Amino acid sequence: MSNTDRDVDHALAYPEPPASPLWHRHGGAKARPLTPAQQKRNYELLELAQRTTRPRAPRPTQTLAEAS
Repeated sequence: MSNTDRDVDHALAYPEPPASPLWHRHGGAKARPLTPAQQKRNYELLELAQRTTRPRAPRPTQTLAEAS
C-alpha cells in the first residue's frame, strides 16, 4: 500500500515556525575557529564523558538528615 499526496491529511500538516532571529549572524562577524588547545581539551572531555558510566541503581531517596 503506497502513500500518495492524496492520502495525506493536510489539516494536520502544520507549517514550520519561523527561525529565531538569534540564530542568524548579521554582518560580517564570523565565528572564530577553535585553537588546537581548545580542540584537544574538547576531545579529552568527550573521551572522558564516553568512558564514564552512569550508575544503574537509582540514588537513595533518603536525605542526608534522614540517613544519619
